[in-house]
Amino acid sequence: MSVVNITDSLNINSRTVQRRPAFVMVLLAIFFSMLALIPPAFVVIIGFDTGWETVKALIFRPRVAELLINTLLLVAIAVPLSVAVGTLLAWLTERTTLAGRRIWSMLAVAPLAIPAFVQSYAWVSAVPSIHGLSAGVFLSVLAYYPFIYLPVAAVLRRLDPTLEDVAASLGTPPWAVFFRIVLPQLKLAIWGGALLVTLHLLAEYGLYAMIRFDTFTTAIYDQFQSTFSGPAANMLAGVLALCCLVFLTLEGVTRGKARYARVGAGSPREQNRLHLNVPLSVLGQLFSLTVILLALVVPLAVLFRWLWLGGIENWNHADLWLSLRQTLLLASGGALLIILAGVPIAWLSVRHPRPLFRVLEACNYFTSSLPGIVVALALVTVTINYMRPIYQTEITLFLAYLLMFTPRALINLRAGIAQAPVELENVARSLGKTQAQAICSITLRLAAPGAAAGAALVFLGITNELTATLLLSPLGTRTLSTGFWALTSEIDYVAAAPYALLMILISLPLTGILYVQSQKLAGL
Repeated sequence: MSVVNITDSLNINSRTVQRRPAFVMVLLAIFFSMLALIPPAFVVIIGFDTGWETVKALIFRPRVAELLINTLLLVAIAVPLSVAVGTLLAWLTERTTLAGRRIWSMLAVAPLAIPAFVQSYAWVSAVPSIHGLSAGVFLSVLAYYPFIYLPVAAVLRRLDPTLEDVAASLGTPPWAVFFRIVLPQLKLAIWGGALLVTLHLLAEYGLYAMIRFDTFTTAIYDQFQSTFSGPAANMLAGVLALCCLVFLTLEGVTRGKARYARVGAGSPREQNRLHLNVPLSVLGQLFSLTVILLALVVPLAVLFRWLWLGGIENWNHADLWLSLRQTLLLASGGALLIILAGVPIAWLSVRHPRPLFRVLEACNYFTSSLPGIVVALALVTVTINYMRPIYQTEITLFLAYLLMFTPRALINLRAGIAQAPVELENVARSLGKTQAQAICSITLRLAAPGAAAGAALVFLGITNELTATLLLSPLGTRTLSTGFWALTSEIDYVAAAPYALLMILISLPLTGILYVQSQKLAGL
């Protein structure tokens, strides 16, 4: 009888605990989510303050039309090509008998370890004449196709082949089975990867500046450098933010609500791999080899050539090791700050999934979709006008990182907290601990692996971030990315090579983690 009473008491206590979220958690979540609204609010307010006549003069002009055409052409060509390359590579490595497919799958992910502006640096130093839209499309596909490959390959591993077998038994040819059965089940993965590629194309600065291809991001930076946060730069930032919103909305509307999951009895059997005859096998090998050569081998070969020409003396510069130290300090501090800021938002969204808390979480996702240069421009304007003491200090730089990279932490924190049983929190409360103590001593300890994964993603994002760091870093601050950019701007490719190699070496562990996680999704 006493056991029943204790159980009933715990159940009542559990319902009471779940009905009342921690007040401190709510306040912190509101505070950090309100900070996330600074860039969108800046875009809106600056438009009203500028006045319609000025806005019209700054936006409706040939230069903006040229930038818009460049941006739309870049997205319209590069995104479908990235989808085609990533999907075909995923199909070859996951659903065919292609020789060495495990090696090809690892190599297909490896270009993620090379920052896009390093990819551009390698190709420009190898082929100095490369420039314009065609170069932008070419380099964008090489840099970003892995964002398509990873989710598509993960889905292909998990698909139940029953539907394909039924279609084949009815006489449907293999190519029709792929387009009618397999491809529709890849829609969510392709749409998500395509959105990620699109947002990277809108935000990228270094890749396009190096090949002299004008986009909104390069134009905003140039305008800021010449007029120091003048109305023209602000209006271009507004147009760029609007483009991001349009693509986010388009992805949300077109992806649909369909879900593809096996719900029948038993477990799905192993995938049937399509046997490739000799001609198709040769074509598959040539395609895989070509992609890896262009995206991985050429950049690394060029980089090591510059390292060889520079010799050991190239590593003796004090600025290089200062940049490495400051990069590690900023990335470590930023990762810690963002994880701590993400805990209350993630905890509320998991433990108390109410509309208000979902809105708070969505604020962070929307702001992170804005290009870093828009976030930086907003913070420059706000700090100059209202918070001058923190202008061009580490505080502003960390705030930019917080606004840009919080979703990387939230995704992993949510997964970790969801796997920590809420009953353990409630038992700790029933034993006299406060809610904050229960969260810290029970939930966060169990969610530590997810927090560590989120911190690693944030760490790598900060390490390779360029535009916001260029605009907001205090005088004397030099990261690997900004140091690399300063040297390449002076056409000193030899001195820039060690900076590029160190960024790649820091990025390699994350690339390995991403590959391992994609394997775990399929239970491999």
